Amino acid sequence: MSKLSHTSNLARTDARYDTVDALRGFAMVWMTVFHFCFDLSHFGYWPQDFRHDAFWTVQRTAIVSLFLFCAGLGQALAWHQGQGWGRFGRRWGQIAGCALLVSVGSWLMFPRSYIHFGVLHGMAVMLLLARLTAPWGRWLWLTGAVALVLPWVARWALSEPLASWAPWFNGKGLNWLGLVARKPYTEDYVPVFPWLGVMWWGLASGQWLLRHRRSALQQPLGVVLSRLALLGRWSLSYYMLHQPVMIGSLLFVGWVLGR
Repeated sequence: MSKLSHTSNLARTDARYDTVDALRGFAMVWMTVFHFCFDLSHFGYWPQDFRHDAFWTVQRTAIVSLFLFCAGLGQALAWHQGQGWGRFGRRWGQIAGCALLVSVGSWLMFPRSYIHFGVLHGMAVMLLLARLTAPWGRWLWLTGAVALVLPWVARWALSEPLASWAPWFNGKGLNWLGLVARKPYTEDYVPVFPWLGVMWWGLASGQWLLRHRRSALQQPLGVVLSRLALLGRWSLSYYMLHQPVMIGSLLFVGWVLGR
């Protein structure tokens, strides 16, 4: 009986929820299309205004939101399965290391607007906070809402009653919090606030689904969704490789065309 129980616990701990993986995989495909369009613009094949055109800025917000929501769902599953700090720490170390590589790589390509706190940097900080706050349960809905609103309050405060504080919060030492009067000039900026609110809502949604609609996370997937789920399981590796491959391909095309 003891051996059977141990085997059952291992199966529960290692179980995958393919629906979440497929949702993450969909976000990866959407991100790839977005980044390819950005690369086309950067190399002059299809000039677009990615900083101001709502068609692109709204998509970026939606893609990042989907990524962080999925990360929150993943933390809910890990918490439910009893994942220890050791396994969490190994994954966290991979994300933090990749964030450093992104900073170095972006500095080489965009020295004036390199990524000092992008999506991986933000995710590394937010995952720690999500892990620590997972026991909050239903309070995550309220804290998530506060996190989403906080930057708007900070922007008003730093432009009116606390204007003298603005240089401190706008600088690189503190702008990773997201409590700024103006956004920094950088290729990717995903501060803790408001984005922690999205992850907290993903965490709260995952906990609710596990309590009330667990079957929704374990639906059988067709061929297309199964392939998306496979991509979602390798999201970090894919994230780190897709841009170098696309940029390298466009540089090669440019060399062939003599551009």
